[in-house]
Amino acid sequence: MVTYLKRMYAVFIFIFLYSPIAVLIAYSFNKSRLRGHWGGFTFSWYLKLFHDRQIMQALNYTIAIALLSSVIATIMGTFAAIGIFNMGKLKKQIMMNITYIPVLSPEIVTGISLMILFIFLKMERGFMTLLIAHITFNTPYIILSVMPKLKQLNKHLYEAALDLGATPAYAFRKVILPEIMPGVLTGFLLAFTLSLDDFVISFFTTGSGVANLSIVVYSMARVGVNPKLNALSALMFICVLILLVIVNLRISKDTLRKENGHEKRY
Repeated sequence: MVTYLKRMYAVFIFIFLYSPIAVLIAYSFNKSRLRGHWGGFTFSWYLKLFHDRQIMQALNYTIAIALLSSVIATIMGTFAAIGIFNMGKLKKQIMMNITYIPVLSPEIVTGISLMILFIFLKMERGFMTLLIAHITFNTPYIILSVMPKLKQLNKHLYEAALDLGATPAYAFRKVILPEIMPGVLTGFLLAFTLSLDDFVISFFTTGSGVANLSIVVYSMARVGVNPKLNALSALMFICVLILLVIVNLRISKDTLRKENGHEKRY
């Protein structure tokens, strides 16, 4: 009975979380512009979406910013996590507390702080400032994703590789990186999704002519929700879902291969 109640509770939570998304996807095929009235099935909003110049331009900026910031933040965060991990206990604790500050701080504080910094540095706000801002708030999430994998790592593996004649770069690439890759991929995905839907920080750090999807959706939603936004949101959700499935399958395959390798050894 207890197990059944737990399962029902879990099902209820997932229904509560995903039912709004299911409704949004369903209404992206609604012929009527009115919310709450079903006018028939249609793909017209998807066709109109790809012919909307403003949305397509914002989509290009969003994907470019998300990919660049995620890749750069992943590289910076991974090396930062390794550096923090190899520090002494007190220094490590101080650095981890500093890492938590951007994560716990309200986004509006981060956004205004970065805007003031760019004004102080006399940087013209646009694509570059938006990219720097996204790298800034993505990097702590990479560090926090990689650190648990470093704690699970056998600390003698790297030393053993060096003793066997490997160079530090080769040992890192062939020994350390494969072991912490699940954490790196998780951090990359988290950074990518956070960058895709960020509004507050982007709003304060971008300039005229450069807007991501969140800013465009906000400006369009002020005059009413356009059904094209439903189609756009549905496509973004499906793309992120496919990406998550692919990464999880790859991680599961790598884990299974490692387990089979350990069994063969014994």
